[in-house]
Amino acid sequence: MGAWGWWRAARALRAASGGRWRVAAPGPGAAGAASRSLCTGEAPSLSYQELKDLKKTNVLHIDVRERWEIDRFGKIPASINIPLGELVEALQMDPTEFKEQYNQNMPSKSDPVVFSCLAGTRSKQALGFATSLGFSRVQQYAGGFEDWVKHEPPEKK
Repeated sequence: MGAWGWWRAARALRAASGGRWRVAAPGPGAAGAASRSLCTGEAPSLSYQELKDLKKTNVLHIDVRERWEIDRFGKIPASINIPLGELVEALQMDPTEFKEQYNQNMPSKSDPVVFSCLAGTRSKQALGFATSLGFSRVQQYAGGFEDWVKHEPPEKK
């Protein structure tokens, strides 16, 4: 997908969902306990400490920043990089292809997934994409990489 591929994907997903993003209820456990109220349409967002605690469990953390951002600035430990422009396609891949491309098992629609980016804008979009594809236990770390590095150093590639 090109520079505006994510935008076209977002428009297509929104059109396919009748013009509205569907918001899923949070799952049980740490992911559900850490989420905010979904009744107001607010995206489930994690704090630094909530993310740190959640990373001790079986959660897939996807950083949706561009590859050059990861190369230049580093990443949050134990996250995988799937740029936002590739996310919709990646979440619909064959599990074997996903594993080959991202060196990680493909999440099922009921697996806990956390999205992050630099400061929350792209991760919120990723959350909407995943929810519209039927993923039910998705959250975002709205503080993103900017917040993480205030607490601890990034992992360099």
